[in-house]
Amino acid sequence: MTEEQKRLLRDALWKIANDLRGKMDADEFRDYILGFIFFRYLSERMQMYANGILSADDITYGSIREGTDEGEEILDAIRSEAVEELGYFLRPSALFEAVAAKGAQKGNNFILDDLGRILTNIQKSTMGTESEEDFDHLFEDMDLGSTKLGRSVADRNELVAKVMGRLSDSKVDFQLNNAESDVLGDAYEYLIGQFASGAGKKAGEFYTPQQVSTILARIVTSGKTRLESVYDPTCGSGSLLLRVAREVGIRNIAKGFFGQELNRTTYNLARMNMFLHGVHFRQFDLKQEDTLVRPQHEGMQFEAVVATPPFSADWSADPSFTTDDRFSTFGKLPPKSKADYAFVLHMLHHLADNGTMAVILPLGALFRGGSEGAIRKILIEERNWLDAVIGLPANIFYGTGIPTSIMVFKKCRENSDDVLFIDASGFFDKAKNQNVLRDAHVKKIIETYRNRSEEALYSHVATMAEIEENDWNLNIPRYVDTFVEEERVDLNDVLAELKEINAGMADVDARIASFCAELGLEAPL
Repeated sequence: MTEEQKRLLRDALWKIANDLRGKMDADEFRDYILGFIFFRYLSERMQMYANGILSADDITYGSIREGTDEGEEILDAIRSEAVEELGYFLRPSALFEAVAAKGAQKGNNFILDDLGRILTNIQKSTMGTESEEDFDHLFEDMDLGSTKLGRSVADRNELVAKVMGRLSDSKVDFQLNNAESDVLGDAYEYLIGQFASGAGKKAGEFYTPQQVSTILARIVTSGKTRLESVYDPTCGSGSLLLRVAREVGIRNIAKGFFGQELNRTTYNLARMNMFLHGVHFRQFDLKQEDTLVRPQHEGMQFEAVVATPPFSADWSADPSFTTDDRFSTFGKLPPKSKADYAFVLHMLHHLADNGTMAVILPLGALFRGGSEGAIRKILIEERNWLDAVIGLPANIFYGTGIPTSIMVFKKCRENSDDVLFIDASGFFDKAKNQNVLRDAHVKKIIETYRNRSEEALYSHVATMAEIEENDWNLNIPRYVDTFVEEERVDLNDVLAELKEINAGMADVDARIASFCAELGLEAPL
């Protein structure tokens, strides 16, 4: 799979999205176009799987005569195997290409009712099976009756038919027959990122910029070629979980992917994202709930824990949490107006002893006092779990311009007597609307982290004594001095230069005065 092939599919899908979205906002049309892409993916997977089963009988899935006794008997057998292996079932007449072909007809091309029924039947085919939760209300954001798609039923049908027609173009090749290819997953991630860039503040709910995800992923996989499990308690669209998989390979994450997401639409995106990247439904366990109030993976610990929690969000801080195992040993709860350390403590509760945790936090989490300061002191002094602090540039996240940091934790640290500080806040490129991390910036951060190397104006390995001396304040400038002394100025040389300039000005003034006298004008002072 070449990068050029990946680019061609990304560009083709993004062009279709832009050409067809009309007056809808990017985040509104996102749910439709990504849903249609997912429907086509499910259809192609179903057809490929069924054709594989039928190849011994020299027939194809599309040639089965639905409604006949023989045809229905074959379909029942395929249904049983497909639900077990793929997690769902689609009849030949319900495949994407069949619906798109009907929508392309002149005259009898009404497909809205058919499509709505098919999407519902996909979910129904999973009921009572292992994959039921993974498909539950998965297409609910594709409201085919919404006036966003058109004022009249005819208008809505026309737009949907156009979308499916464009997506069925032979040039839009998902390359699912290439087992080594992730061209569709790559394109889907690209589209999510493009929609995020146009979604303003809402973007932070579902997407962490790719380069930031890469930093977290490489940190938690440092020195490892396989993982037992990976967990993200605020998983958004699942991109961060999948970025970890890219570092070690999906097949090398033994127990799979675990995550929780509050927003229902974003949760749907995450489940689709898993399937589109080739993650089997038995290999991921994503839940839709409030992570802090109703955690869904209690009793489980994970080797890699990553997250970009909502920055300084409100939470209840209810006194009942003081007896919660996640918070009870710290004596104090994080403040109601800032849930940053509530997420940190939740994540640490789920971090395995041999694991690594990397979390994005606002800079204030490094130095705010009160209960946060007390928690920070326990984490560093008593537990000795903090491994590194990395400062990132401002304005690299969608929807907010604030500078952020990465805190890295390990329960069993190789370097137990110090903490690495990296100030990468000045290393970025300016783009049109925000700052961007390039591959070179990411590489520098990761190499510095892995080598724990010190570099003037960039990184410093601080002893515990230094941190204690700073009263457990982790503000990066206290440890990485970025002050650049200006060149010394010799005042005698400056005075001599000024005298020379003044002497020259006296000659100029005299010449101007003589010119004015010749012209009969009053000379300026």
